[in-house]
Amino acid sequence: MDIDFDAGLITVRGGKGDKDRTTLLPESLREELRVHLAKVREWYEADLAKGYGEAPLPDALARKYPEAGKEWGWQYVFPANKIATDPADGKMRRYHVYEKTLQGAIRRAVRRAGITKRASAHTLRHSFATHLLMNGTDIREIQDLLGRKSLETKMIYTHVVRELKTKARSPLDELWSILRTTAGGVFMWIL
Repeated sequence: MDIDFDAGLITVRGGKGDKDRTTLLPESLREELRVHLAKVREWYEADLAKGYGEAPLPDALARKYPEAGKEWGWQYVFPANKIATDPADGKMRRYHVYEKTLQGAIRRAVRRAGITKRASAHTLRHSFATHLLMNGTDIREIQDLLGRKSLETKMIYTHVVRELKTKARSPLDELWSILRTTAGGVFMWIL
């Protein structure tokens, strides 16, 4: 229920600061995500058939709607590979992928890519914000997408973008490049 393919939005529940926020669903990942969700649904249906396909629900919701945890919409998008016992009520459940599993996958990907700088899931968050800003997205919209209260915490990206933008180039260098390619070296002969 937290992925809206039509609107191109994802709702992230209990993210940084235990806050919910809405962010962008990239067009380039939609089909792959649909395929992934089809596999997850197969797991979910197999789990239900075995008697343990119930997702944990937020506190009062489980009491108000005791069967809701068995509905497809409440299942995790990225479930763990194994079923685990919930210590709170003893039920067998498939939780989400553990944070350390994701962190390990990012570390391996960074290593395979030959990146020597430190990188983490939080680095991806910063990169997301920086690229949005570089593409002209308003800083306040970025603030909303990242769920920040203070605009000051996002102002650091304006400094990063300034460093990443193409450095100023002398107009003479631009003219030189044009004359060299279009005049076939005549300019050099004049000098």
